[in-house]
Amino acid sequence: MWSPEREAEALAGADPAGLLPPEWEEDEERMSFLFSAFKRSREVNSTDWDSKMGFWAPLVLSHSRRQGVVRLRLRDLQEAFQRKGSVPLGLATVLQDLLRRGELQRESDFMASVDSSWISWGVGVFLLKPLKWTLSNVLGENKVPAEEVLVAVELLKEKAEEVYRLYQSSPLSSHPVVALSELSALCANSCPDERTFYLVLLQLQKEKRVTVLEQSGEKIVKFARGPHAKVSPVNDVDVGVYQLMQSEQLLSRKVESLSQEAERCKEEARRACREGKKQLALRSLKAKQRTEKRIEALHAKLDTVQGILDRICASQTDQMVFNAYQAGVGALKLSMKDVTVEKAESLVDQIQELCDTQDEVSQTLAGGVTNGLDFDSEELEKELDILLQDTTKEPLDLPDNPHETFYTNSVPNPRISDAELEAELEKLSLSEGGSIPSSKSPKRQLEPTL
Repeated sequence: MWSPEREAEALAGADPAGLLPPEWEEDEERMSFLFSAFKRSREVNSTDWDSKMGFWAPLVLSHSRRQGVVRLRLRDLQEAFQRKGSVPLGLATVLQDLLRRGELQRESDFMASVDSSWISWGVGVFLLKPLKWTLSNVLGENKVPAEEVLVAVELLKEKAEEVYRLYQSSPLSSHPVVALSELSALCANSCPDERTFYLVLLQLQKEKRVTVLEQSGEKIVKFARGPHAKVSPVNDVDVGVYQLMQSEQLLSRKVESLSQEAERCKEEARRACREGKKQLALRSLKAKQRTEKRIEALHAKLDTVQGILDRICASQTDQMVFNAYQAGVGALKLSMKDVTVEKAESLVDQIQELCDTQDEVSQTLAGGVTNGLDFDSEELEKELDILLQDTTKEPLDLPDNPHETFYTNSVPNPRISDAELEAELEKLSLSEGGSIPSSKSPKRQLEPTL
């Protein structure tokens, strides 16, 4: 539950130990310089100015992120960064610089930047001296009051994303409409106070991810259906769904209460039986039966309401699928706008014609390389076989005496086998009346005959 004390604790935060840089405890000279006030202008000494700003600005934002808060006050920061009884004298200048750069924004300015009709019912939460702050801005006072609440813009966006994801992962996301009280209870751990919760809702509405409406005195919140979708205005269907959800909760609570009553009647009947009070036990049992009949009737109504809600949820899913199909058909029609069967057939014919032409050109070029000479592959194969057979035959025996002369200039020497030579030698021997020489005698040189 929100309270001013809890809000003050959230804004002040805890001791920033563990967050501070090493020189916080180790370098006295450096810390003395950092705790001193800024010069009136950066132009006096830009190095010192940038050194201090580079130390304090990231530290202020990281401290807020670590504490999980999006709202800052100068007074709380001075208390958080006390060191040995001293407070940083330049924190106001740091906040002014962060305001100038847009990393911080006054809470009242942020509220005014969101065009929302529901802000009127919650504006009372934010009325903490807003007139004084507005007048100080109009009059040109550039100082940051110690009590003024500033909003860390980037941290608020992160917190809004956290709340949106928390809702999407909860059972409440089964329907896009949820009661503000239920959403507040869901975000109790993420938003330390009620003001932060409202700021988060304003940021989500600024991003067009939620819209808020008051219905019968109850404020309801409608979320966008998807993480990248924009929320649509609350319509009659949303109001009807919300009323059905409220009826479901009411019936569930009533059923639970009657179940407890039926159990109580049963215990009374059992106790009356032990005490021998039969009539009292019968009355308790009759009361139990009447209660159970009421429970059965309520269960029937509850089933009807839940069935309607399920059908609504299913119809929304069907609508999403239908819309997806419709978009897909539209995209397909657009992509095939100029494509017809006749054009496709013509394109295929052109491709085939080009391929045939390419084959003819290739054959023509290949024929031109041979210079008009055609070779029969079968004849080439036969000639190759003959050459192979010739190479396998044994060479002719040469004479042992290299000094004897052969007459081979006019007529080539025919190939004669050993048997033919032996026969010729035998004829010569018979015609001359001699005998066949032995193998050990020198061979007679034969003149080739024509």
